[in-house]
Amino acid sequence: MTTVVPTSEEDPVLPVVRFTADLSWADAGPEVAEPQVTSLCMEAQECMVMGRWLDLASLMLTSAELVFPKVSDKDLECIFTVICNLASKLENPDDELEMAKLISTKISQQPNDKPAMRLKILFNLYNLLEGPDSRFFVYMQALNLALNGKVIDHIVPSFKKIDSFLKEWNIGVKDQRNLFITIANALKENKSSAKDSFKFLTKYLATFSGEDSHVIGEAKEEAVRAVIEFVKAPDTFRCDLLDMPAVGNLEKDAKYALVYQLLKIFLTQRLDAYLEFQAANSTLMKSYGLVHEDCITKMRLMSLVDLGSNESGQIPYALIKDTLRVNLLSSACLPHLLHDLGCSLMYFSLQINDDEVELWIVKAITAKLIDCKMDQMNQVVIVSRCTERIFGQHQWHSLRLKLATWRGNVASLISTIQANKAVEEGSQAMQGMAIR
Repeated sequence: MTTVVPTSEEDPVLPVVRFTADLSWADAGPEVAEPQVTSLCMEAQECMVMGRWLDLASLMLTSAELVFPKVSDKDLECIFTVICNLASKLENPDDELEMAKLISTKISQQPNDKPAMRLKILFNLYNLLEGPDSRFFVYMQALNLALNGKVIDHIVPSFKKIDSFLKEWNIGVKDQRNLFITIANALKENKSSAKDSFKFLTKYLATFSGEDSHVIGEAKEEAVRAVIEFVKAPDTFRCDLLDMPAVGNLEKDAKYALVYQLLKIFLTQRLDAYLEFQAANSTLMKSYGLVHEDCITKMRLMSLVDLGSNESGQIPYALIKDTLRVNLLSSACLPHLLHDLGCSLMYFSLQINDDEVELWIVKAITAKLIDCKMDQMNQVVIVSRCTERIFGQHQWHSLRLKLATWRGNVASLISTIQANKAVEEGSQAMQGMAIR
């Protein structure tokens, strides 16, 4: 009869403790090093016997951090995998959180020393944890490490899963704000990620809805930043900033009221309003890094959107010419001219021919702002769909009316089909009787 003897592999903790201790004390000489290494191994063994996993992790982290520059990435990954696995031995969520804080804080202390490897270790730790609080803390440590260590590209793919992470973590509003603004700041420096940065910045501002004025005031600088980023973005033509209390708070602010006015122009008015604003506030525009020519291009497209949103669904070429042709005299010479001529404002017309009208329409179609057909014979643009720059109460009311009309049309069509079907069936029945 065969006897099955249970066996187990050697616990990797003690070999890792000895390996890191040997390296840490290598320069001290064998007479000094050996007693220290033996003492560390005995202390580690005592921690294991007593179940003092936090103390064991602290002991191992001290040695591991000292050897970080001395060993290969492969060895580092193995060392920290053993350390991170200590978290799996804890059943209490509070103890797990303390372990997560201890390990992740230690790893994040030197963000410029092998940051990519440190980030990988934090990801491994995250995947070993069970508690949502522990996972959120480690993720924030990884995010800040990526930002400070300039390896943000390594963590960007995880931003696509933030919504599912939020459901898992179930964090409060303050933690959400910290998360959103940190991600927005991380993406800010990368031009290719400007749109994603703006998205997380608006998520941050949205968390202030329902707060009192004092709390909302904390987001003032970020609200201004969001407005400027929207105005600068060449491919963003719609946002909900006007509906956010954090942005609306700027309207009565002495310092930032003009920034709010600029946003309102871009979302609710046309090119001529922008040109008037720019003429009076060119210094302000330059202080925020706004390029006048780029703003004109964006406002022309947004003015086309505004023209296309009228109820008739048709835009005459002449109206487009009139809306897009006005150009303001250069801001450099305007103050002198106004003083000399004694007038309040002066415009000159930059004529736009039919080809240029069609060019701007094509640009609007390419940007997916409108769907339309150009009737060159009748000099009119027939719009079938138009993007809304804002989507507030008026837009919801309009959508409700369109849906009601659509529902009525469908009901009428169904009634017509049923009536025709009944007539046809009756006719066939009469023919059948005649044949008999």
